[in-house]
Amino acid sequence: MRTKQEILDLIEEEDIEFIRLQFTDPLGNLKNVAVTSRKLEKVLDNQYAFENEKIFKIYEDELYLRPDLDTFAILPWRPQQSGVARLICDVCDGDGNEIDFSPRTILKNTISKARELGYDFYINPECEFFLFHTDENGQPTTLSHEHAGLMDVGPVDLGENARRNIVLMLEEMGFNINSSYHESASAQHEIDFEEGTLLSMADDMITFKSSVRSVAKTFGLHATFMPKPRQDQAGSGMHLNISVYKDDRNILKDYANGDKDNPGAWFAGGIMKYAKEMCAITNPIVNSYKRDFNNSPKLHSRKGEDVKLEFSFADPSANPYLAFALFVNAGLRGIDEKLVPDESLYADGLPANLLAAVNLFKKSQLATDTLGADFAEKYAIAKENEWNEYMSQVSDWELQKYLYRI
Repeated sequence: MRTKQEILDLIEEEDIEFIRLQFTDPLGNLKNVAVTSRKLEKVLDNQYAFENEKIFKIYEDELYLRPDLDTFAILPWRPQQSGVARLICDVCDGDGNEIDFSPRTILKNTISKARELGYDFYINPECEFFLFHTDENGQPTTLSHEHAGLMDVGPVDLGENARRNIVLMLEEMGFNINSSYHESASAQHEIDFEEGTLLSMADDMITFKSSVRSVAKTFGLHATFMPKPRQDQAGSGMHLNISVYKDDRNILKDYANGDKDNPGAWFAGGIMKYAKEMCAITNPIVNSYKRDFNNSPKLHSRKGEDVKLEFSFADPSANPYLAFALFVNAGLRGIDEKLVPDESLYADGLPANLLAAVNLFKKSQLATDTLGADFAEKYAIAKENEWNEYMSQVSDWELQKYLYRI
């Protein structure tokens, strides 16, 4: 673990002038406060306070940001002189206690409880996104001149250079990237991470999206993680590959050997059973349900302990802290209930739209136990409001379908 003095020394050595203190709100939006290096020592003493009224909307007058020193990373696309770095923060009350409404704290608590049962988890996401042109005012469009397909190369893949620079910048920040390539839709790309712990990977995913957008902008492009930005193209997912260890042994090995009546298989069964209750978190926006997805797991078995479960129903608009927490607890419930993974667990399928997902979420004991009753209630209200706002809009489709006919 890094110390306070090590961080201060790094900032001086690397000529860092601004430090971005990053955290997410309950809906997963990245929030950011920039302080100068001269103010950082005060921040590292957990003395940076902010008004929470419009972010967390809970009772404390002020909340405090407590940086996790191990998340320090220099942002390489910013100036080399008077550079910029980031620290991911926990959100605390005036007594220094992490608040229950912080998504990062929810995941940390989930990990802690799982470890008490002897479980550890490793995860590597595969995240898809689109690179579109911007207009003359620099605003994003859904336009692209390319027609590349799965794993095509340049010059057909017009986003090749941008994707390469994105990967290089991420690796310079300390991210461990496994591979990158053009996906099946035009202007669609995928970057796959090497596996890491749940918390470190959730932290990386939060910074990953803003980093991709920032680097894409230098190429005159807009990167979007919207699940289905174009009707005529495939949507973007966030496949999650999970390894499950109990007492230092990967419990998925028995499942990989064909046995469906063991803890590794039951873990898969739990996620299959509870996936529909998780969708308000893993697929959290109206647009999520215009992309084809399912909750059937794939089992990847390689040499030794390297056995993973892959689930493809989550999408990149999800808050990774909350999504990972629900995956863990759904799998652990599967172990408790000895759920053999088969089609009967999800015969009624996943919800068809955000409203259906929210209605399942509101009834979910899994969601309440993982996120806390107050958090789950407020989250559901926010998502119901989002659905109602969507339903009040008059779309182009409606005008084309009905304006001249009715």
